Amino acid sequence: MEPLLTYLAKALVDQPDQVALRISEADGGQLYELKVAPEDVGKVIGRDGRTVNALRTLLNAAAQKQGQKVRLEILDDRRIPGSPPAPPAPDAAR
Repeated sequence: MEPLLTYLAKALVDQPDQVALRISEADGGQLYELKVAPEDVGKVIGRDGRTVNALRTLLNAAAQKQGQKVRLEILDDRRIPGSPPAPPAPDAAR
C-alpha cells in the first residue's frame, strides 16, 4: 500500500521529491501520515476534500483486500504557529 500511496501523491504534486510518508500503529490498524510541500497541500486535499477522500477510498480498498485497517491523514505545516489544531475531517473515523 505504501508504493500505491506515494505513487499517487507524487503524481498529484508539483514537488514530488518533498512527498514523505510515515506509517505508525494506531487504533488497531495503521496510520498513514502523508506530508507534501506546503504549496502542494491544496492539490492533495482537493476541492472540498474530494482528492483526499478518493485517496482514502483507494487505500481502504487495498487494505480491506489484505484484511487490514488503515487511516490516512495529510500533515499540513501551513498552520499559523500557536493556533489550535484543525478539527478532524468528518470521515476521519474510517
